[in-house]
Amino acid sequence: MSAPKKSRPKVPDGKTKFFTTRQKAANEKGFVGYETIWVEMQKVAQYQTPKRP
Repeated sequence: MSAPKKSRPKVPDGKTKFFTTRQKAANEKGFVGYETIWVEMQKVAQYQTPKRP
């Protein structure tokens, strides 16, 4: 049997409405990780104290 390949093919970025997934570079053991970049789902408004009656 042949030995497994040390290099992995480059995977294109995965884009959805809520996040993007990118492939990281392989480490010395050949492990390829992925990073996930999330898009803000809601806006944060600055709090204002209500007026006194």
